[in-house]
Amino acid sequence: MTCQENGPVKQPGGAASFWRRTLPLFLIGLAGLLAYANSFQGEFINDDDVRSIRDNPTIRQLFPLGRVLFPENNATMWCATVQGRPLLNLSFALNYAAGGLEVWGYHAVNLLVHVLAGLTLYGIVRRTMLRVESSGRLGSGSAPWLALVVALLWVVHPLQTESVTYMVQRAESLVGLLYLLTLYCFIRGVDGGRWWRAAAVALCALGMTAKEVMVSAPLVVLFYDRVFVAGSIRQAWRERRGFYLALFSTWTLLAALHLRTGGANLDVLKMMFSPAGAQGPAAELFRGKSWLDYALTQFGTVVHYLRLCVWPHPLILDYGSEMAQGFWEIVPAALMVALLLAATVLGLWRRHWAGFAGAWFFLILAPTTSVVPTTQTACEHRMYLPLAAVLVLLVAGGHAGWRRLQERVARGGRISTLAGGAVPGLVVTLILLGLSGLTLRRNGDYRTDYTIWQDTVLKRPANARAHCNLGYALYRNGQLDEAFANFQKGLEICPDYAAAHNNLGNALLQNGRVDEAITHYQKALKLEPDDAEAHSNFGNALLQKGQVDDAIVHCQKALELKPDFAEAHNNLGNALLQKGQVDDAVAHYHKALEFKPDYAEVHYNLGNAYRNKNQLDQAIASHRKALEYKPNYAEAHNNLGNVFLQKEQMDEALAEYLKALELKPEYADAHYNLGSALIQKNRVDDAIAQFQKVLELKPDLVVAHSSLGKALMHIGQVDEAIIHLRRALELDPDLPEARYELGNAYLQKGQLDEAIVHFQKILEIKPDHAQAHYNLGMALRQ
Repeated sequence: MTCQENGPVKQPGGAASFWRRTLPLFLIGLAGLLAYANSFQGEFINDDDVRSIRDNPTIRQLFPLGRVLFPENNATMWCATVQGRPLLNLSFALNYAAGGLEVWGYHAVNLLVHVLAGLTLYGIVRRTMLRVESSGRLGSGSAPWLALVVALLWVVHPLQTESVTYMVQRAESLVGLLYLLTLYCFIRGVDGGRWWRAAAVALCALGMTAKEVMVSAPLVVLFYDRVFVAGSIRQAWRERRGFYLALFSTWTLLAALHLRTGGANLDVLKMMFSPAGAQGPAAELFRGKSWLDYALTQFGTVVHYLRLCVWPHPLILDYGSEMAQGFWEIVPAALMVALLLAATVLGLWRRHWAGFAGAWFFLILAPTTSVVPTTQTACEHRMYLPLAAVLVLLVAGGHAGWRRLQERVARGGRISTLAGGAVPGLVVTLILLGLSGLTLRRNGDYRTDYTIWQDTVLKRPANARAHCNLGYALYRNGQLDEAFANFQKGLEICPDYAAAHNNLGNALLQNGRVDEAITHYQKALKLEPDDAEAHSNFGNALLQKGQVDDAIVHCQKALELKPDFAEAHNNLGNALLQKGQVDDAVAHYHKALEFKPDYAEVHYNLGNAYRNKNQLDQAIASHRKALEYKPNYAEAHNNLGNVFLQKEQMDEALAEYLKALELKPEYADAHYNLGSALIQKNRVDDAIAQFQKVLELKPDLVVAHSSLGKALMHIGQVDEAIIHLRRALELDPDLPEARYELGNAYLQKGQLDEAIVHFQKILEIKPDHAQAHYNLGMALRQ
């Protein structure tokens, strides 16, 4: 069907057509809401969600606006999805201003953007089909309904879930909306005047600030003009030269944004031409492969995308970096893509609407599905806009085939309207219901970090990053054994995967295997020397080893690389606190809270620092703030109890210790502190039970043996007390409290020589121990 030049499209008018205009818009919105009704509770599911939204300090306030639009380019921020995309970051900042980190708000905006894009697509397809309806191939009055079917299929198709349900992929749906609006405004401008064309230019420029996909929009508009309006590129240029000059000038905005994010672009170039020397999240998985490997793999990727349009299974969040190899993986797909490209070129030359659909498909995919390597060989969100072209071809082709079938059955006559419309209507309804069901099911996979990465590992078991991310989700859930297995599997697949070494180090550290953790942090930093997270985690491990000065060096390095890194400020504060530099520690805790106000662990550490400074009211406030953000924080309850104990508010202290043990029954420190508080309340028997519980959990805890011995002395069980006090001194010979109580025990038993030895030993360690002097005198006198 060749498109002839047409004048302004005549739109149906009158009150009778109102429902024909309104009903499709309502149906598209309703279909989108129903298909994504279960998506609103999905959490931040990936590192990109975390970097770009949850831990992104530049969205926490709308002013100064420059910080929101142009996040600081540093060693870790460049790989966040918002980098170089001011409009995207601004949209997240507006979300945060409206509802903080409530996930449903981000999902709601994503769905709103998607539905608006679906409505715009309906407008484009409807007006375009009205232009070609006069050829007789669509049938009179078919354009609005065919456009509605295309838009409904596009809105509910499960291939779109990655762009809608995965929060950070608002980048794709937002640029998709602006891309569609640019074309829609041009189409209206052809019929309706220069203000529409001005809007098209403005929207195109805005799209350049959302995502790089917008780069092909001026070309797509030009091809649309050639196929459906002007008849040739030359005529389109002659009639609308000023418009196209303005439209193509928006590329300068995109170029300026890319120059501003030079770190990311430099890494991409290194990956293309020198993979061995490249660094960054993509490089470690791409290492050892060339841009040519990536390009050859893309033939199969395009074929895979086309199959997913028709049969959307399996859907995969992360396809990994596996490259195509061998004749049968490359050549058949390459021939198919070549035929499709040839058909597209022929269609454009003949001004056939299908040629424009092909150009739409290939031009939008070109920036990512070509020779420029990314972290994955395929991404389903890249099909957000190209899917529309495939659906138009399928719907228009199906409609044409049905009309031919009708003509054959009727043998030149007419068949009933019911027979003519009921069957395709039923088929479309069943397809829409099926696609919506698949979308609802896929939304369930995005509910948690664990579910989406478990799904990905099942479908791509050779994907190192999927194993690493599943391991991290398991690590966060406290399932350390399963986390270890997935991190190790990721390293089997990709031994040079820095993120896997870093995450395995975190899991080992939490399991108390500090030396092994340090080994993996060192490997991560050897692979990625500028990994701020690895430096911060390494510093934390060194701190646990007691290497405070080395810990400070690595935390400071992390902050050089990423000044807004809240975790590094927290770890540096912990190191400084351990070194006795309390004021400096407090300053870093406050800095961490500036970037991440809801960071419960920092509030907890700040409370400990204030207690260290004897600022007990501030300590209480900080611990309560930690519990506000993390109500099940047993450690915060325990240390809040310690502050109350120091303030001699015994009932409040007991309540906090009991709350800590309710949350964490095997919490040895809380049992010990509860025992100490009970001693002060003169509930010695209860205290003894708590100290005994501590020793069940930690048999070699010195202070527990010492305190239990003292409590047993209090109730006259001297022999049992001696056992625990001697054990305390075996573990720590310089513990004056245990030695003093042991001296008293021997004095009470009349074993004066032993008592004298222990009192004299105390005075060697602590010459100003007045009671030891007195008791030594008593023993010597006797």
